[in-house]
Amino acid sequence: MYKKGKLFVVSGPSGVGKTSIIKSILSKDILFSISYTTRKKREKEINGEDYFFISEKEFLDMVYQGNFLEWEKVHGAFYGTSKKWIEEKLNIGKSIILDIDVKGAKNVKEKLGGVLIFIAPPSIEILALRIKNRKTETDIDIERRLSVAKKEMLEKNIFDFVIENNILEESVKKLKEIINTKTNIF
Repeated sequence: MYKKGKLFVVSGPSGVGKTSIIKSILSKDILFSISYTTRKKREKEINGEDYFFISEKEFLDMVYQGNFLEWEKVHGAFYGTSKKWIEEKLNIGKSIILDIDVKGAKNVKEKLGGVLIFIAPPSIEILALRIKNRKTETDIDIERRLSVAKKEMLEKNIFDFVIENNILEESVKKLKEIINTKTNIF
């Protein structure tokens, strides 16, 4: 019989570096939950690896069928987490990391529990530079993301842990330490 896996929920503003931190710690023992989204695929993203890119109709059909643990419309696009996939992996002893927004994190905490980790930027100005340097959003999109980021920063106190992502390697180390205290994976 397998021991149930642990669920880690990572949130933080768009552009803060969540994906870079998470990808640095993935292994056979800790899996990344790939979200479904209706947003356009960015140049270097791979369908089925970064996200499952689907149409809005497909997404809403999945909502209607109850396929999502949590879902939200964020920055003009839908994002959702597969309920079936999460439950299957946890039940066979795998630990999982979700990369979702603050509202989604609260919903997951209510439904499944888990360890909530907030990734914060050193400042809103540095966050703005990081988003601009990606060169994937328009000025209007950047302003929208920064507005949402300011609101998300106000909710970081509901998280179990907060990591300020100033130096990527240090943030990766801190996330590993948090996960290790709950799982002994590293």
